[in-house]
Amino acid sequence: MEVLVLGAGAREHALAWRLARDEGVRRVRIAPGNGGTPACAGTVPELDPTDPAAVARHVSRERYDLVVIGPDAVVAAGVADALEGIAPTFGPTRAAGRVEWSKAFCKEVLRRAGVATAASVSLRGPGDADLGAWERPPVVKADWLAAGKGVVVPETHDEAAAAVRDLFASAPDGGTVLLEECLVGREVSAFALVADEHVVPLGAAVDHKRLRDGDAGPNTGGMGAYAPVPWFGMPELEAAAEAIFAPVAWRLARDGTPYRGVLYAGLMLTDAGPMVLELNARFGDPEAQVLLPLLDGDLSAALLGVATGDRGAAEGSVTLGAGAAVGVVVASEGYPDAPVRGRAIGGVEPAGADDDGELLCFHAGTRRSGSGYETSGGRAVTMVGRAADIAAARNAAYRGVAGVELAGGQHRSDIGLQEVEA
Repeated sequence: MEVLVLGAGAREHALAWRLARDEGVRRVRIAPGNGGTPACAGTVPELDPTDPAAVARHVSRERYDLVVIGPDAVVAAGVADALEGIAPTFGPTRAAGRVEWSKAFCKEVLRRAGVATAASVSLRGPGDADLGAWERPPVVKADWLAAGKGVVVPETHDEAAAAVRDLFASAPDGGTVLLEECLVGREVSAFALVADEHVVPLGAAVDHKRLRDGDAGPNTGGMGAYAPVPWFGMPELEAAAEAIFAPVAWRLARDGTPYRGVLYAGLMLTDAGPMVLELNARFGDPEAQVLLPLLDGDLSAALLGVATGDRGAAEGSVTLGAGAAVGVVVASEGYPDAPVRGRAIGGVEPAGADDDGELLCFHAGTRRSGSGYETSGGRAVTMVGRAADIAAARNAAYRGVAGVELAGGQHRSDIGLQEVEA
């Protein structure tokens, strides 16, 4: 099998690395890739993955057996639509993927599917915000793609008002903003493979969104993650599949927009039960970097089964194996607002296709520079420790972080710490 992965982040690096380990995969290519991906995949740096026509021409010429969509922007661009009839594609159509790129649409799907979610209102302009009607400051969400950073959790009503103004100042034409009830509980990311109305629970992870230790600082695309989740195992995931993933898949199929890909639900476990914070139409980042190394079986067969609607292959090909993984993101100085680019970064030799060690390094915002690497974006690499339990995996990850050489580099020191101290 020949596979093309679309995207340039650490999530896509992890996907290419994991797919290259499958016995049935002859070659993996990635477009456009990053500084670390040549260790496990051939790169197609000139191909823009958000250009549906260009991707369709390339795939037609190269005759891939499977195309795997990584980022939300590629979903929203309609690349899966453009590849229909050309190659099996793991990733939803633009219409089905709207559950991620439109928060208002997601809320409507959840409501019509009978899935529990936080109360919300949609604003068309900053003057629509009646913050006095909210007892607690509401969460403020951009109703457009914002690279994982379009969510503000304010501590005061004044901060909520400022977030509304700031988001509308950067909104695309017609963009709206959601105010959402701030829920209290434990947050977890749950993942399932979805092939039309068929749902296969995959795994769960905990993501650390804030920039600094103790969940302080601004929201980011994610500063680290760990899996599995001791308090959200397979029984809880299967319950979520029945109460959340299956109704959403059924609703989308009945509305003429069947879903094929991975569906990721951000959940808050409240006293009243699990509530959906958001749906995402792709693997999370950095969650993918800790989930994918734990998967046993033939991932390429599972993804191809989803892409082609082969439910048996989707369900029987891959399982979450034993052990644990902890991933820690090393980001550039100035991230998330104004990351410094072009700085040399060392100690980040990437994970290769045959790497069975305890430490993996997945690149994101890097590029080759002579015989080494330099930064090209905000989140540079994710150092992943893989071991028998979270404590050992955490130790391995931080040994890797200690070896990264990046002037002004940032990372959190408390990824997964709450599980070790529990």
